[in-house]
Amino acid sequence: MLEQAYLNLEKYVLENGNYKDDRTGTGTYSIFGYQMRFNLAEGFPILTTKRVPFGLIKSELMWFLHGDTNIRYLLEHHNHIWDEWAFKKWIESNQYTGPDMTDFGRRSLKDQSFADQYHEQKKIFDDKILNDDTFAKEFGDLGNVYGSQWRAWKTSTGGTIDQISEVIHTIKTNPDSRRMIVSAWNPEDIPSMALPPCHTMFQFYVVDGKLSCQLYQRSGDIFLGVPFNIASYALLTCLIAKETGLEPGEFIHTLGDAHIYANHVEQVKTQLSRSPRPAPKLIIDSQAKSIFDYDVKDIHLEGYNPYPAIKAPVAV
Repeated sequence: MLEQAYLNLEKYVLENGNYKDDRTGTGTYSIFGYQMRFNLAEGFPILTTKRVPFGLIKSELMWFLHGDTNIRYLLEHHNHIWDEWAFKKWIESNQYTGPDMTDFGRRSLKDQSFADQYHEQKKIFDDKILNDDTFAKEFGDLGNVYGSQWRAWKTSTGGTIDQISEVIHTIKTNPDSRRMIVSAWNPEDIPSMALPPCHTMFQFYVVDGKLSCQLYQRSGDIFLGVPFNIASYALLTCLIAKETGLEPGEFIHTLGDAHIYANHVEQVKTQLSRSPRPAPKLIIDSQAKSIFDYDVKDIHLEGYNPYPAIKAPVAV
């Protein structure tokens, strides 16, 4: 089954990972260098051993493709996966006057008093992002993250490069090219980003009427992040294949530092105790001619029957 490639990664790192400290102070079990392959003809590679919220994956990918870097669009689609970095920016600013939240990334929300304060301040923050243009502009923007690099890479001459448009054009006009590459890793912009790109570069390959994509990901949170990355890049590959008149081929996922956070170990063991179910089918209902014109409602899964979700804390 498609999903077994991912479960094999979890099992391998659980059994062979090196314990390492990390930026968040949580600690990880880590390996360096791993590759998974997913044949998209066999179904859509979203996990079934736990529920993965496909709606969040769709809206995040649309956010990237629109070149957007402000979380307002995500909040409008009930997507909170990028909130923590923007929220951190607010609570560390001189405009924040609420209770001390500066250690929210490390303090357990099992402390009920802290959890109540956290959720109250988070709701205030989200409401301000959605309803206050000035506030959203200052605290909702995450810097030159993925959308900016994909659609408006800044050049040394003051111009911009739309990497996604260029790679689609090349797939259509020169499908044997070995230069169909999109990079999100821009060293000059790293200091201004809320989070430096984890999925740093991807390349397309065309053969026998099929489009394949290989992603290089410098850092992968195996339990929480990697399932999103697999589904997101599989979806991107399918959308570009549709626009260019090709069939989806393979998604190949190459990882640099692949890690399980120390506070995710029990969740990983729970997941590994479950047997994968059949992969769902991706349905794209839109007649849009351009990948940039898709809406989240145009894309859905047929036959997705996962086990329940498994909750785990996000390391910020």
